[in-house]
Amino acid sequence: MDAESYLDDTGLATDSLDDDYDSTWVDDGTLPPDRFLDRELSWLAFNQRVLELAEDETVPLLERVNFLAIFANNLDEFFMVRVAGLKRRIMTGLAVPTNVGTEPLDALAAISDQAHVLQARHAAAFRDLVKPALDEAGIHIETWADLDDADRERIDEIFSARIFPVLMPLAVDPAHPFPYISGLSLNLSIRVRHPKTGKEEFARLKVPPVLPRFVQLPDDERGLLRFIPLEDLVSNHLEELFPGMEVLEHHEFRVTRNEDFEIDEDETENLIQSLERELLRRRFGPPIRLEITDDMDERTLELLVRELGITEQEVYRLPAPLDLGGLFEVFRIERPALKYRKHVPTTSIALLPGEPNAEPDVFASIARQDILLHHPYESFATSVQAFLEQTARDPNVLAIKQTLYRTSGDSPIVEALIDAAEAGKAVLAIVELKARFDETANINWARQLEKAGVHVVYGLVGLKTHCKLALVVREEGGELRHYSHIGTGNYNPKTSRVYEDLGFLTADDQVGKDLTRLFNELSGYAIEKKFKRLLVAPMHLRKGLLKRIRTETQNAADGQRSGIRIKVNSIVDEAIIDALYKASQAGVPIDLWVRGICSVRPGVEGLSENIRVRSIVGRYLEHSRIFCFAGGGDPHVFIGSADIMHRNLDRRIETLVRLTDPAQLAEIEWLFDVAMSEKTSSWWLEETGEWVRRDRTESGRHLQDLQDVIMRRISGRKRSGAR
Repeated sequence: MDAESYLDDTGLATDSLDDDYDSTWVDDGTLPPDRFLDRELSWLAFNQRVLELAEDETVPLLERVNFLAIFANNLDEFFMVRVAGLKRRIMTGLAVPTNVGTEPLDALAAISDQAHVLQARHAAAFRDLVKPALDEAGIHIETWADLDDADRERIDEIFSARIFPVLMPLAVDPAHPFPYISGLSLNLSIRVRHPKTGKEEFARLKVPPVLPRFVQLPDDERGLLRFIPLEDLVSNHLEELFPGMEVLEHHEFRVTRNEDFEIDEDETENLIQSLERELLRRRFGPPIRLEITDDMDERTLELLVRELGITEQEVYRLPAPLDLGGLFEVFRIERPALKYRKHVPTTSIALLPGEPNAEPDVFASIARQDILLHHPYESFATSVQAFLEQTARDPNVLAIKQTLYRTSGDSPIVEALIDAAEAGKAVLAIVELKARFDETANINWARQLEKAGVHVVYGLVGLKTHCKLALVVREEGGELRHYSHIGTGNYNPKTSRVYEDLGFLTADDQVGKDLTRLFNELSGYAIEKKFKRLLVAPMHLRKGLLKRIRTETQNAADGQRSGIRIKVNSIVDEAIIDALYKASQAGVPIDLWVRGICSVRPGVEGLSENIRVRSIVGRYLEHSRIFCFAGGGDPHVFIGSADIMHRNLDRRIETLVRLTDPAQLAEIEWLFDVAMSEKTSSWWLEETGEWVRRDRTESGRHLQDLQDVIMRRISGRKRSGAR
């Protein structure tokens, strides 16, 4: 996993964190009341799986550092969105019992209990496991106490020249009210005393986020890489910031704020302007978590609690250093031997030119056959990106229509659309402004695109446009032909290197017609109709999934071949889960491959003994969504953008496309076979809701890594083996 990508698009968490409280589901009373697992605790269990990789000594050391940082980043977002949303609903009286019937205040307490345990375990993993291993590898994260006099002299010079000018201490007294503490900022609380009057004062110092979190120490000729946390360095130079005063106490603290917000689109004339106002307000959301170092004195803590309006439940005492998300900086150290072996994505065989030295022609390749792509094992740059770049410069292309949910800051995708518009092609971009934590970037893209002459639409009122679609209309021999891409992941070249996703390229006329109708609905006024090869939310996706689950249920009851295999990031929707339970009761074998949240309780006698749930967390972020139904021998297999959550089925534009090519269906079946195999390392969900890691045989031998298996399989393909 690439740290930079997670800083740009912290997708390990974000995909699962949007508001998903509302549900129209009504329990019919035919199934046991305790059949669901709590979604919030399930998400925390997912982040625990990330932490377990950081604790695993068989994972390359700097990758363990990366997983520690990802865990911290994930938990920050969980508090900013999920915990914040729950608190907001409690305060406004809108909160309802959770999906397992827990009262809101009890749910908040359960989250807090588990989060306290996980944060303590996270800190211990760094202190007791990863830091000693870094020391052995010659990478030292020092404290001030570890430095000798020569080190301190050299660091004094660094402080005076590069750090001191940036610092801004703020006094707190009747003339200086308690300062605003920005969300996720690292701060020092400082208590000083006037030597003559004996009067004590309080000050706050923000650790500058514009400076490196870990300051590299000068070479001491031992060949070691040595760093000191910025806050530790600063706290040992406080006398220079408060000359003439006695520094009595100093402690680290960090505040997490509510960064959730809502926009009433029905009452908003200009969505961009309204969103920009809300983004400014986000900075000033109420505090929901206070992290402090475990040595903080009670007097300082009382002051912070009082001024911030924090409850005791929301205080997290941890050993220094706080904010281990800063470890992304350490991960970036160039030590290839301490990271996963570099993998270079291959170009899909189906996209290779017929002759070795010939120029690739994506249109010709798609015209020959439907192409199923598997990123990051197969290159995004030489497939989807190449498709859009060729589209921009092809004189025969008349129109391009595309959805954009998240993309990179210097996006070649956006550049291709701009180039196409400037070349006189008709270009439509459906930009989702409300992609969480990417709102500002998306506003910037939208304005760039509009300036270039692209028709920019912000989707449908009340719905997020989450589908991943591109449609190209090309003139060939006096006729118009459609070239389509439907994916499971965002049009983001950076995250495509670390997110596992599927993409489908086709010149199938029916898919093209379906997408044409869908884009017309997204950009204009049109009444949604049924599609031939697509399942589209919110009108038809839920119905389509339920229909196929019921078909499998009936097939099992009739003694016909049945089976359901689903791969998603999260599964929470009660109606879908209940349908799966009833299918299991009828004897349908069900495999669920779930990365994150899972509210299904598998293995319960009489209810779900035919359901298996597996989770894989590893080098790449599992992100694709796949839905397979045996269909009595006529399999229905879909890929697309939707998870099984209320928001995906009811409040988003999502698209699944049916695969029909036998070789592609076989590829999907093979993928599930390996993922669900007892020979593959994974986490198994127990009836109790506990995830048990199974990564070794009884003899202690490591089980195979799914992502390594796929990597070898795809890298080893020869031209003759094109699917």
